[in-house]
Amino acid sequence: MVRDIAPLLDNKWSDPAVVVVDSNLNFAIPLLGGHHGANEIARKVSELGAVPVLTTATEVHGKPSVEGIADRLSCEIFNKESTVAVNCALLDQEIEILEVKGPRIVVVDEDVSVLIRKRQETEK
Repeated sequence: MVRDIAPLLDNKWSDPAVVVVDSNLNFAIPLLGGHHGANEIARKVSELGAVPVLTTATEVHGKPSVEGIADRLSCEIFNKESTVAVNCALLDQEIEILEVKGPRIVVVDEDVSVLIRKRQETEK
């Protein structure tokens, strides 16, 4: 599986969600894109009897991830490189979600994830 998809991979943000399921339908393992849909696919496959094997740290510890929060709030992550530090922090502590309505100027450190609301189709 890995050899087959390797030439197609670019980066965590554009790679597809990939879930590997054994031929006996025992396990569903998110191989790529756990925070980008693969964990959810593995959970859905579990309805067929497979055990979802989730390995993303936030999921394993029952914590939210920046990616999951962004999805839940219908947002896009502006500064994607920040998610590593913020996801690590989410493992150890509650992280406050601040909503800032504009017009404003917001200055943040590298370890602050900035989420931008997605425009609704009627707003475009």
